[in-house]
Amino acid sequence: MADKIRVLLTEEEVNARINEIAHEISRDYEGKSLHLICILKGGVFFTCELAKRLTVPVSLDFMSVSSYGSGTVSSGVVKIIKDLDEPLEGKEVLIVEDIIDSGRTLAYLMEILKQRNPKSIQLCTLLDKPERRVKKQVQVTYTCFTIPDEFVVGYGLDYDQKYRNLPYIGVVEQ
Repeated sequence: MADKIRVLLTEEEVNARINEIAHEISRDYEGKSLHLICILKGGVFFTCELAKRLTVPVSLDFMSVSSYGSGTVSSGVVKIIKDLDEPLEGKEVLIVEDIIDSGRTLAYLMEILKQRNPKSIQLCTLLDKPERRVKKQVQVTYTCFTIPDEFVVGYGLDYDQKYRNLPYIGVVEQ
């Protein structure tokens, strides 16, 4: 049986907001080069759309991390599956995520990346669920949308590897 998906944010809303965030980032990093770190797999759709809209010079790298826990609950124990190809020393770094909820994985990741001596390190996310935040030290500089605590898919977010390619953000309804 197919899942029913309710549209939370339309393709037009998502595109308009990415334009706004890209403008903000471009303004903040004017005269500088920006090194984007895309967190795989979910972040790839958002990272590509964001990068296309930035007006500052951009370099790009990828990381894949997994946090272990029971089912849908992250334990905060993080394993790096794919590390960066480029050193971060002296770079203006922007980590690009699809969604941030508990913040456990990112808190760990930011500590690791700070040890690599970037000039600065900031966080950008398509979706934020601050009411689920456990790690309060995770500060998001650029947020496209703050959403309620619902299970969302589309624009890179998946449900059992399905629905990543939806051009909008939807809620899986059982």
